[in-house]
Amino acid sequence: MNWKPGPVSRPVGETGNSHQTPDPEFPQNANKSRVSMEVKDSNGNTLADGDSVMVIKDLKVKGTSVTLKRGTLIKNIRLTGDEEEIEGNAEKLKGLVLKTCFLKKA
Repeated sequence: MNWKPGPVSRPVGETGNSHQTPDPEFPQNANKSRVSMEVKDSNGNTLADGDSVMVIKDLKVKGTSVTLKRGTLIKNIRLTGDEEEIEGNAEKLKGLVLKTCFLKKA
């Protein structure tokens, strides 16, 4: 057994201090970067969580034999940590990650 402890925060009182050390795996300012990010579609319109978008070009989906046809509606999108990608679900495909350059706001 070669078990090595990872970085953890200690419970209050274990070290005698009332100060908890933050866990480095979960940065405190992770949500701040998401707020300042502005995601835009191919026409320059700003996208937000819950918007609907349309595909502007036939796209082959990696790992499947399915092609998303031009005009396919993707409802209730979710923004990712990347300005150029969104997550969404099509009628037959769930959990798609799509580049915003191939989408327009519906």
